[in-house]
Amino acid sequence: MSSSQRDTIGTPTWTIETGKPATTQVPRFADADEACQWLTSIHSELRAALHRHGSLHLRGLPIADTDDFAKVRDALVPRRTPYREKATPRSSYGNDVYSSTDLPPNQPIRMHNENSYTLTFPGLLLFACLTAPEEGGATPVADCREVLRRIPDDLVARMRSAGWLLTRNYSEHISLDWRTAFAAETREDVEKYCADNLVSCEWDASDGLRTRQLRPGTIRHPETGEEVWFNHMAFWNSWSLDEELRQTLLDEFGPDGLPFETALGDGAPLTREDIDAINAAYEGATLRETWQPGDVLLVDNVLCTHGRDPFRGDRRIVVAMGDPVELADCRPTVAPAPARREDQHA
Repeated sequence: MSSSQRDTIGTPTWTIETGKPATTQVPRFADADEACQWLTSIHSELRAALHRHGSLHLRGLPIADTDDFAKVRDALVPRRTPYREKATPRSSYGNDVYSSTDLPPNQPIRMHNENSYTLTFPGLLLFACLTAPEEGGATPVADCREVLRRIPDDLVARMRSAGWLLTRNYSEHISLDWRTAFAAETREDVEKYCADNLVSCEWDASDGLRTRQLRPGTIRHPETGEEVWFNHMAFWNSWSLDEELRQTLLDEFGPDGLPFETALGDGAPLTREDIDAINAAYEGATLRETWQPGDVLLVDNVLCTHGRDPFRGDRRIVVAMGDPVELADCRPTVAPAPARREDQHA
């Protein structure tokens, strides 16, 4: 495609509809290579729109397989980010392209910012639809600036001052085992990672692992400077679980043995009302669009959360992560640190 052809095509016009992310119908291209030339030429316009909207839905790109998707990824997100401290199963298609998740289709995935609990996390996420589900299966998004505005002021103030605590238990019976989560072969590999990344860890007699970490719950975008709600506090809190499942897990593993649990950074437990308020804020800010083959969703991982709706039928959504961001560059109000058992109240 010549520069004159690109100029004729021009930059996208974004359609804003109630309840949907900013969306554009892309021009018709012969193949992914031609589409990538156009995407590269409008990179600065895309970044400006992304800062404005938090996520962008591009409809109609010629993406037939993971190779096409990798080309588009390299045009939009050239700097890659590894997936750290894994929490859900994914399939790898090579070249840093993954399935969005391999969790069962009947399970919704709540809103979250990817790797909000790590010291370095992806600044950009790129999703693409190779096969659209028969029903449901959207990748909803929510602007974290709007989420922050919707959360009660007292809870925001507590989060700014204390941050949040995350406790994880890794075993072969619940969640992921530690070898998978940390891509590690030995305990020493895990212990080094944890020491380097401000995570406390302890082992039990059956080779199970428990980790704890303190993280800030609000940060500022490294480029725009805007404050956002950025954490997994509601996502991994037991009050977010279905009540029957919650009680079953508590009966089986006890409050200190759950796969995930969160609290405020000063150790104070969260109430059901706290978690309900956070989840309501996410829901009130949620936008979604039905997937079609060739669709691409570009998400600023600091400005915007994402999730997954339940679905029926075959669904093949791929994802790539990049543009790494250092937590230290986001003006955190609480310094990250390892956490101990006594830091979390019963």
